[in-house]
Amino acid sequence: MPKPIARAKTRKAVAKRFKITGTGKVLRSQASKRHLLSNKSAKRKRQMAKSQLVDKTDVARIKLNMPFA
Repeated sequence: MPKPIARAKTRKAVAKRFKITGTGKVLRSQASKRHLLSNKSAKRKRQMAKSQLVDKTDVARIKLNMPFA
């Protein structure tokens, strides 16, 4: 009997941090929104709530760890 080919598993740490859109772009959340918020302006905090695109140099590594997304 031949051995079955190993299936690529999703890295759960990556799946929790990134989202892949329908067109294949990768979204991430912004950093610096967890603590020390009192000395950040309301505008800055509001803009950090939005998702950002991941840099194109990291997209391939993220998609490799999320084979089913």
